[in-house]
Amino acid sequence: MTLEIESVYGEGACECASPDKQVSFVFSQTRPFDLVELEQLLQSVGWSQRPVGKVRRALDSSLLKVGLWKHDPCFPRLIGFARCTGDGVIDATVWDVAIHPIYQGFGLGKQLMAYVNRSLHDIGVRRITLFADPGVVSFYKSQGWILEPKGHRCAFWYAN
Repeated sequence: MTLEIESVYGEGACECASPDKQVSFVFSQTRPFDLVELEQLLQSVGWSQRPVGKVRRALDSSLLKVGLWKHDPCFPRLIGFARCTGDGVIDATVWDVAIHPIYQGFGLGKQLMAYVNRSLHDIGVRRITLFADPGVVSFYKSQGWILEPKGHRCAFWYAN
């Protein structure tokens, strides 16, 4: 199935462990994103709409972008996404992690984060930070991410 996977999802695509033996999921860093489909995924998890041109520029500027696809050789569906920014040498920050609500609770988000971490380590990045909404902190804590206590090392500031 590897040849079929790579022909649909691009070089280096790999299968994700599936909670359902009749459905397969695939990680890909090289399959192009349909920006409308990506927007639909992000809105499904409650994010506000973003301008398509800016999303395209953000993707183009990202160090790593990963899609998680529900496999169908004729009509693959994007059901998960993550992207990272950084220098590609020392630091990377994970942003915009999303799993479609229908597919949440089956371990796919954990596999996506493990895949992202492995991919960053494979290119030599060792210090990985994460930007996440407060409502999902427990998800990341359960995977061993450490919440920076009281902002002793860093802070995020928002411009008006």
